[in-house]
Amino acid sequence: MLTKFLLSLIVLSSLLLWAADKITPLNIKEGLWEMTVTHSMTGMPAIPPETLAKMPPEQRARVEAAMKQSGMGGPTADVHKECVTREKLDKQLAFDENRKDKDRDQDKDCTRTVVNATGSKLEIKFHCEQSSTDGTLLLEAVASDSVKGSMHSVTNSHGRTMNMDFTFSSRYLGAACGDVK
Repeated sequence: MLTKFLLSLIVLSSLLLWAADKITPLNIKEGLWEMTVTHSMTGMPAIPPETLAKMPPEQRARVEAAMKQSGMGGPTADVHKECVTREKLDKQLAFDENRKDKDRDQDKDCTRTVVNATGSKLEIKFHCEQSSTDGTLLLEAVASDSVKGSMHSVTNSHGRTMNMDFTFSSRYLGAACGDVK
């Protein structure tokens, strides 16, 4: 469940790129890219040790792995590859290989404000009513073969505040994408 929540926030950052109208796409090379994402969360309620102790060993292992993967207890990193095409750049879908069209319906309650959009930088502020989330996404094309970025979001729910931070760096690997989409 924690992994799905984390994945949905990553998808949200991708949604922000998709939904922003008339922004100048980043001026980067088309082809195969490698992206390293580091994420951390604070404020997420932990599962009490006595609850974990009552779980069967297999279930406990899965829950502990999900907590670790979600960034609870410190930053975690993920590395993956993506094929960046002209179409993805024009539609602001670059670095968005996990995005499915059906996921877009989930966040219709989100509003986005493009603060800055050039060929080298993109800054978007967002607010989502349903999840009570506010945040900022920043992307920078350091060079045509290097992109870095960050996203910070704050979610207030049931009297608790959760902060999520993502940073990423991406590097161009070459024009041929092979089997990577």
